[in-house]
Amino acid sequence: MSEITLVIGGCRSGKSGHALKLAEELAVAEGRQRIFIATCQPMDEEMRRRVAAHQAERPEGWRVIEAPEAVPEAVAENAGPGRVALVDCLTLWISNLLLKTDDPEAHAAPARRLIDALKAARGPVILVTNELGCGVVPDNRLARMYRDMVGHVNAAVAAAADRVIWTVAGIPVTIKAPPTGEGAAAMAKPAAEARPSAGERGKCASCAI
Repeated sequence: MSEITLVIGGCRSGKSGHALKLAEELAVAEGRQRIFIATCQPMDEEMRRRVAAHQAERPEGWRVIEAPEAVPEAVAENAGPGRVALVDCLTLWISNLLLKTDDPEAHAAPARRLIDALKAARGPVILVTNELGCGVVPDNRLARMYRDMVGHVNAAVAAAADRVIWTVAGIPVTIKAPPTGEGAAAMAKPAAEARPSAGERGKCASCAI
């Protein structure tokens, strides 16, 4: 199984804990090796305490890959058969890229490489990210650029993912899931076959097709 799952939410929403729970369940149920791809670079004491708290939450048996910038490469190398890879988190990865250069064009290539790595993954990958677009508009150019970059990457990863889970106040809410049954069959139909007939369109006054 190579299902891609994106867990997205605000700060302290429970997204990392839920992603870890999903990865642990997969590892136990299917006997998979646990791979943790870490993007954080602790620059001060507060961040070091946060990292230590996250480390304490992880049970034994996790192999940690430090990838503050090389997330696409880490996914490509470690998302394979018999493994489950957990990336935590995309927002810090983007921050690390932005600290190197504020040229938006320089960040497009790593984002594309990440999507390519996810599509080529031969094992399940769970990614954690923050939703930054629900607050006020930042008051400076760099912060606005960061918000926009995170939004673009989140949307691209969500589009490539099989499952997207939104965490709110510690509650995980699935907002995208793999189609099953009739839904999967409908998605597999050619566009022309899926369109309603002229008679069916006439039954709905508000139908725009």
